[in-house]
Amino acid sequence: ASQTGAQGGNLAKTAAMMAHWPDSVPGVTVNRFCASGIDAVNHAAAHVASGDADVIVAGGVESVSAVPMFSDAGPLWSDPAVAEATGFVHMGIAADLVATMEGFGRQELDAYGVATHQRAATAWQQGRFQRSLVTVRGPAGTLETDEHIRQDVTIDQAAALAPSFAELGASGMDAAVHARFPELGEVRHLHHRGNSPSLADGAAALVVASEDAVRRHGLVARARIVASATTSVDPMIMLTSGQEAVVKALGRVGLGPDDVDRFEFAEAFAALCLKFCRDLGVEEDRFNPNGGTIAMGHAFGATGAILLVCLLDELERSGTHRGVVAVSGAAGLGSATVVERV
Repeated sequence: ASQTGAQGGNLAKTAAMMAHWPDSVPGVTVNRFCASGIDAVNHAAAHVASGDADVIVAGGVESVSAVPMFSDAGPLWSDPAVAEATGFVHMGIAADLVATMEGFGRQELDAYGVATHQRAATAWQQGRFQRSLVTVRGPAGTLETDEHIRQDVTIDQAAALAPSFAELGASGMDAAVHARFPELGEVRHLHHRGNSPSLADGAAALVVASEDAVRRHGLVARARIVASATTSVDPMIMLTSGQEAVVKALGRVGLGPDDVDRFEFAEAFAALCLKFCRDLGVEEDRFNPNGGTIAMGHAFGATGAILLVCLLDELERSGTHRGVVAVSGAAGLGSATVVERV
């Protein structure tokens, strides 16, 4: 999502060369902000379906430790005139705006944050991610588990945390919100580091292939991509776009939320998760059953691909059939993918 510095220069082609793949293998990067990992897979599926390619490796990568958030200095966040003209605000302000609009309280937001940490801790303890984990080895040592999960966090501890975005709101962003939504009243700053996605380094890759390529190369297909969608919403509200993309993708194949066994939805702040489940009638056991980005970290461009891998593993573990992955991103962008086990 931040294609600059160590993540610039067509990182996909760089990776192919570093992996010593044949020179004939091309590479391309896409940027749909936080939805980039999903879009990479969706683009790959479209190329395969059209016959332009028969096997593509697609996914995402983000290293916020090497390339900090906003370091590409795009005009949306570096040029005040552009931000004012477009209505762009920080994602945390957008999350607090949605919480205010939807009437969510601090206690229910905190309860969601605690629950996702607990679900993630249980999933790790039970080895639910084990099939798809790749150990990372480097000069600093070996990394085999996600580092952000706080399995013993309590509601009382969450309640003691100070809001993360009140100061940012006071710097002028709340005023921009009031100018757009004068009837809203005060923006309630309710999100903090316990109910917001933590920033993380991460990566994931998947093989997308045609049925003919699966047969020719002796591959074992795990799932079929049946639909995808991308949407855009008001850039100030922003983070409802993933939910809209889910509805759009399901509608393309005549399905609704009740037809889905598992949802993996990027936890772009607790308010968006509560809204998703309430609006679409999704029960707790179908929604991020193994925790999400609040607990394990949000690696921006990698998150969508990571969630798709998690979804495949969960469908197989639970013996279920159909799942949906969705991510909301900056500027109101969102993407979703519908898959079915084969």
